Amino acid sequence: MQGIGNDFMVVDAISQPVYLNQGQISQLAHRNFGIGFDQLLMIEAPQHPEADFHFRIFNADGSEAGHCGNGARAVAKYVRQKGLTWKRELRLSTNTATMNTVMEDNGLITINMGKPRLEPEKIPLRFAQQSETYMIDAEGIRYKIGAVSMGNPHCVLQVEDIDKAAVGKVGPILSHHSYFPAQANVGFMQVVESNEIKLRVFERGVGETLACGTGACAAVVAGRLQKILDEKVKVTLPGGSLWIRWAGKGSPVYMTGPAKVVFEGQIDV
Repeated sequence: MQGIGNDFMVVDAISQPVYLNQGQISQLAHRNFGIGFDQLLMIEAPQHPEADFHFRIFNADGSEAGHCGNGARAVAKYVRQKGLTWKRELRLSTNTATMNTVMEDNGLITINMGKPRLEPEKIPLRFAQQSETYMIDAEGIRYKIGAVSMGNPHCVLQVEDIDKAAVGKVGPILSHHSYFPAQANVGFMQVVESNEIKLRVFERGVGETLACGTGACAAVVAGRLQKILDEKVKVTLPGGSLWIRWAGKGSPVYMTGPAKVVFEGQIDV
């Protein structure tokens, strides 16, 4: 499946036993020798009564992630298409978050992504005090960033021209910076208007992807905190567009976007 180019291998781990180690996941993720995907989504039975389904997220290198907004839309669509539920509104849990999803009449899916975590210790970020922006020195350059957790740690960097942004160079530098003890997804944000941004994201454990749902949410939160964005923002990523809404501190972030099935199959591991 894919959500604006962020592609997933989706596995039903409710109807069948599934055991994959990190090496097997990494091999399956390889685009020449495997299936090829940004993340593996493993759908499991709910772990607590208020959830309809639980799903686990594994990056292309086999490491486990805590949250994935584009993946949540894929899961919501998958379980309906497979007849695992007929509900239009679902509650999905991951290892770090619980989300409410709604299937809209136009086929798009809206997700309550929960409240952003802004405290440095909850991101995690090695700064003593919370701030709207932080200054980080890396390889002789000083970067002004926003930092947010949407279940995964995010670093947001504003750029003048998204097409000229050094995502492949600066992304890994900031992602692995010592200020981010759990590494970070790094978003490069160009503000088009107060209600529209362009975004490219370097994801930890994956590299640059065509789309990142939590990255889009984090970018809007960072922009709102810096008072440069409106409550409702269109986020254009290389793979397509998402619509993000955040009323401000104390409120959850809402994300609306598509999810599509690319193909189905079987594989022996």
